[in-house]
Amino acid sequence: MITSKPLLINALTTYRTLYKEEQAFGRAFIELLRNDRCYFRDHLPGHLTGSAFIVDESKSFVLLTHHAKLNKWLQPGGHADGDENIMAVALREAEEETGLKHLKSLTDSLFDIDIHGIPERKDFPAHLHYDVRFLFEASTNDDLIISEESHDLAWIPLDRIAGLTNHNNAVLRMVHKLTSF
Repeated sequence: MITSKPLLINALTTYRTLYKEEQAFGRAFIELLRNDRCYFRDHLPGHLTGSAFIVDESKSFVLLTHHAKLNKWLQPGGHADGDENIMAVALREAEEETGLKHLKSLTDSLFDIDIHGIPERKDFPAHLHYDVRFLFEASTNDDLIISEESHDLAWIPLDRIAGLTNHNNAVLRMVHKLTSF
């Protein structure tokens, strides 16, 4: 389990991916982790976040949230807020944003990494999220609770994700990884 900055650095150093963008992201993550405040949301130009890519038992559906601020369908996730246990961050955010309490980790290693821009808001400048993603499983029978951070939550069939996410390359990359997992 990735519970500290040295463990995350090691995980990123040993992370292997077939995707060129992720290879470049890995180097940028290592550079970011040289800063003591990289786990805090006020660190600019970017900071660490943790996300949960949640699949059902059959791995035919992914749970996505329609993010209120970004107005996009995405996996649940959020700010580390000083917590270096980035896997715990992903789990906490998934529970807060979905209401699910019985998430099962499918691996202790990284599932995906991504760096993406967050637009300027009236109270905060545009910045980058260095997002560490983990793979979890949950039951589609468990009750979902939509948080104030979301417009909606839904279990989306894999073949409908591209259209719903407007062909978001990062989400589609995770779907592709899931199909070969």
